[in-house]
Amino acid sequence: MNGIRPLADWVSVAVRGIEFLSPVLSLAMRLYVANVFFRAGLTKIQSWDSTLALFEYEYAVPLLSSELAAYLGTAVELVAPVLLALGLGGRLAAMVLFAFNTVAVISYPDISPAGVKDHVLWGWLLAVIFFYGPARLSVDHLIARGLGRAGSLAPHDTPLER
Repeated sequence: MNGIRPLADWVSVAVRGIEFLSPVLSLAMRLYVANVFFRAGLTKIQSWDSTLALFEYEYAVPLLSSELAAYLGTAVELVAPVLLALGLGGRLAAMVLFAFNTVAVISYPDISPAGVKDHVLWGWLLAVIFFYGPARLSVDHLIARGLGRAGSLAPHDTPLER
């Protein structure tokens, strides 16, 4: 029985270390996905004529005119990633980018298998952020603390929320 106590102590320290690092992982996920979408938005505004042509002839965005889709898509790619990176309205930003990501895959019929894999990865990361929230290293967390209750923007307390 003497060996069990040191093992339990070691496990406890390891768990605290993991819980300490979980907000860092959440921040890394947010920054990674935000970077992907933000760079795509920057590419679109660098050559607006090309962007309009892509939306008119390549992308088949349902229910929207090609010009409106180009404006909305570019706006989403420039605004939502900034909010996601900051963790300001983090869940909403993740949800918007998740929906945008889904529409992008559906709207581009010539997407390669590697492109689909990228979009699936981004979708999973956005889903995790949506369900677990942007965690402690976020503006949302600072706002919640300022309101008197850390984590109040989350429906439940999880390691990513602590």
